[in-house]
Amino acid sequence: MMPEIAMSVLDIAQNSIRAEASLIGISMEADHKTDTLTVVITDDGCGMTPEQVAQVEDPFFTTRTTRKVGLGVPFFKQAALAAGGSFRIQSEVGKGTTVTAVFRLDNIDRMPLGDLSGTLHTLITFNPDRDFLCEYRVDGRGFTLDTRQFREILGGVPLDEPEVSQYVREYLEENIRETNGDAQI
Repeated sequence: MMPEIAMSVLDIAQNSIRAEASLIGISMEADHKTDTLTVVITDDGCGMTPEQVAQVEDPFFTTRTTRKVGLGVPFFKQAALAAGGSFRIQSEVGKGTTVTAVFRLDNIDRMPLGDLSGTLHTLITFNPDRDFLCEYRVDGRGFTLDTRQFREILGGVPLDEPEVSQYVREYLEENIRETNGDAQI
């Protein structure tokens, strides 16, 4: 099993990239009143048939030709269920896919969040031809990073340019730290 939720997010987002998504949404919301951490990853990629959706949670099913197993989705599902949560995949061919995992915040078996800012930074700067809409919320506080807005402001300067990459990293780290405040995620 992946040791951190952030690593599962990276794996699922990489699936979106392989599905030729041009826009990938990553949303995380922690709510201490409902004791939930909800992670939603959406994309506008090629989508899956109902048969593929039914098979994707099987570790011995993969559409990749480089290996015969696909463990990311089954591990993510198992992690959510082990933490008293739920898991759902919705997909439509030609429209994209949405993966939703809900974790109980106080469940002893919930994986740690991990380095979310590092994961998002890696996705953004190593995939400069994709757009990401990242939302992070804790108990009603939060922020949004939309690479489409960054591109507009930067006027053609690539997101993997060293100075831009450093700014994106610092932006994510600072905003996640401020959003968390004293909350334990």
